[in-house]
Amino acid sequence: MKKKYLLPGFLALSLLFISCMGQVKNERQVAVQTQAETKVEPQDLQENETAYFAAGCFWCVESIFESVKGVTEVYSGYSGGLEPDPTYENVAYGKTTHAEAVEVYYDPSVISFIELVQVFFGSHDPTTLNRQGPDRGPHYRSIAFYKNEAEQKIINSYIQALNDNQVYDSPIVTQVVQFEKFYKAEAYHQDYERRNPNNSYVRNISVPRINRFKKNFPEYLKDNVH
Repeated sequence: MKKKYLLPGFLALSLLFISCMGQVKNERQVAVQTQAETKVEPQDLQENETAYFAAGCFWCVESIFESVKGVTEVYSGYSGGLEPDPTYENVAYGKTTHAEAVEVYYDPSVISFIELVQVFFGSHDPTTLNRQGPDRGPHYRSIAFYKNEAEQKIINSYIQALNDNQVYDSPIVTQVVQFEKFYKAEAYHQDYERRNPNNSYVRNISVPRINRFKKNFPEYLKDNVH
């Protein structure tokens, strides 16, 4: 249980009995195929920096970071494990050591890495081991990846600040891991929340989660995000 919040207003996730994995199995074949917008390809993002996080179902995490000012693009995928070329089925069924993760492209002149770390901790519960809301398993674990010593220091210092301020009654279980490789998820996972607004997991888990984030952290939002 949380005692107080270093970043104001962060609410605990609702524990609804709907799973990200089950919804993919049931609705993957009827996912919306058309998009009003298309993702920017990585080769067109060379002026951006990248950051990598895992915080539960990547549909939710992707959507949250895409609402943040200075973030140019976000991809859902897999990272933190040893196996090459993981697939969703292998990750979801525990056949790999990877976690569902996101690759965040951002403009450092607009938003800093430490602010992205604040978004990360402010949009999920870092005290639940191998679980986020209704989603359970090591592939839903909390991970903050670092690419260099400076990023590692920022993450560890922020965790220390959370501990020093006794933000949580339970220990923070977020892993701080050196980034190795990110594997982009299958095409049907990209922009899943926006492309599948009637999906029951999206309606009951993803949308409430991002709406809580928007309500509690309006200073992070893009001007066109409400």
